Amino acid sequence: MNGLYALKPWYADKLSGARAALVRREVSPDTLTAAGVVCAAGAAAALAWLPAPLAALPVAVLLAARLAFANLDGALARDTGRTTRRGALLNELGDRAADLIVLAGFLAVAPLWLVATAGLAATLPSWVSLAGAAAGAGRLNGGPVGKTERCALVVVAAASGWAVPVLAVVAAGSALTAGVRLVRLWGELGTAAPGDVRGAR
Repeated sequence: MNGLYALKPWYADKLSGARAALVRREVSPDTLTAAGVVCAAGAAAALAWLPAPLAALPVAVLLAARLAFANLDGALARDTGRTTRRGALLNELGDRAADLIVLAGFLAVAPLWLVATAGLAATLPSWVSLAGAAAGAGRLNGGPVGKTERCALVVVAAASGWAVPVLAVVAAGSALTAGVRLVRLWGELGTAAPGDVRGAR
């Protein structure tokens, strides 16, 4: 159940021209990661300061750019042979920061407890995937409410003003996504091998 993540190969193909231009100009992948966070901040500001539906267009454009930068930074690192462990760390931190910053834009229009709940829930799918990867499984991405779906839901809120219902869907859908990934990982990893040493608890 990959949701909108299934469109990633198509989207990456559409960005191939931009990726080639970035390679020619020797742009750093870290710069793109930072640009994605800046776009997330811009979307949050538009969400907080502009009424619906006027917020819809700038939020949609900025979140589309945020997703584009999230796609391009890793691809650019691979294309230029600049994949590093620090770069991978920065990429993950940038993604989590961008998610939380976008949701922080709802603080102007929704209760703090609901924004905080949605923010916490939105990080859960990535933590589950990272835990699975650390245990030796493949990195899981996608829906039912992954990063792309969350961005789409924020645009819906910007267009409609339905901040509270959208945050509720983000929270519940993200928790569901984390659960779906955990079930898949549990099956993929199987039981621990005899003599396996687990980390201290």
